[in-house]
Amino acid sequence: MPGYYDIDDIIMEEESISVVFQVGAHGVGLLDPGSETNSVEKGAKVDLPFWLAHELYLRQAVSISVPACFSQKVSDKSIGSFLHYAFTHRYKEILSKSHSASVATVPKFLTRLTKEESQLFEAARSSMLAFKKWRLGGSRLEKASILSRKRKTTMPTCPSTP
Repeated sequence: MPGYYDIDDIIMEEESISVVFQVGAHGVGLLDPGSETNSVEKGAKVDLPFWLAHELYLRQAVSISVPACFSQKVSDKSIGSFLHYAFTHRYKEILSKSHSASVATVPKFLTRLTKEESQLFEAARSSMLAFKKWRLGGSRLEKASILSRKRKTTMPTCPSTP
């Protein structure tokens, strides 16, 4: 689980998916609401949260059925390039608005963004503000004090004696 404390990751892993038990499991009858015993028989089809189904799949206890939304009927070969184009265009739009949007239009634009897009917008906006501050006279590079010292030692001039 990459974002252990991230609520989006927690909610995503609570999504139920359909699995078929490859082995019988005793003491887990609560997983199958239709089971009258405290065990799940081999071949039983049960809906489990993604996090549990994933762990059981890794242990080869269940096989995961592909959800209907990923079936061959709805697959499209061009969807990858379409999504790449859409996200690239959206990314450019967000960066453009972050650099040029007026203060009055920002709140309206932010309400239409996802959490990740809002973070991208704020990061781009803060970097642009930092750049403008630097360009208009923020902290400049200064010469180190050691470089301003004289390099040659001067000999004291002594009055010459005749």
